[in-house]
Amino acid sequence: MKILAISPHPDDETLGCGGTLLRHKSEGHEIHWLIITEAQVPQWTSDYIERKAQEVQAVGKAFGMASIVKLGFPTIRLDTVPQAELIDRMRQVIAAVQPDVVYLVHSGDVHSDHLAVFTAAMSVLKTFYMKALGVKRVLSCETLSSTEAAPPQPHRTFIPNIYVDVSNHIERKIEIMAMYSTEVQDDPFPRGPSAIRALARYRGASIGVDYAEAFMLIREVS
Repeated sequence: MKILAISPHPDDETLGCGGTLLRHKSEGHEIHWLIITEAQVPQWTSDYIERKAQEVQAVGKAFGMASIVKLGFPTIRLDTVPQAELIDRMRQVIAAVQPDVVYLVHSGDVHSDHLAVFTAAMSVLKTFYMKALGVKRVLSCETLSSTEAAPPQPHRTFIPNIYVDVSNHIERKIEIMAMYSTEVQDDPFPRGPSAIRALARYRGASIGVDYAEAFMLIREVS
């Protein structure tokens, strides 16, 4: 089975579906990683950008990614990118990978980049296109500090209906998140280890296991 994690920013996939990706890897599945944006000067320094690049390589190795594709769009500025360009670049990668399962961020997240990526992916992954692209299932995940930070509007609510037991992988997920020295937070903030563990414990309680990750099933074609 081929898996594609689409990340607006590098750390999104670890926070949202890192345990699930580790489980996929343990089951012998092939994991690919598409990163949509990257830090650019003058908003960030060259040293910071280099550190980010090193983090991506380290995290990719930790997950055992079969491939890492960076589109290089500007971080926190996807609202300035023509949607057609984002759709076309994303379609090229999905067509090349032919993944069985695609993981996305949640459409209701407070981060504008997340919405832009989700919207573009929905255009690429229309149900009548999915078979040609090899995609059978599309899932969205929750990202600490972005999903729960959205305003209290019903259409932005994350309502999970898929749960994955990640009890055997939660500690490794937290270790990998710590590799993002430019992004990780200390407790008690949302990206601190206790918050990551607490959310996984809460989702695990929903299905009677120690730790789990939750997803919304967006589309499935079988």
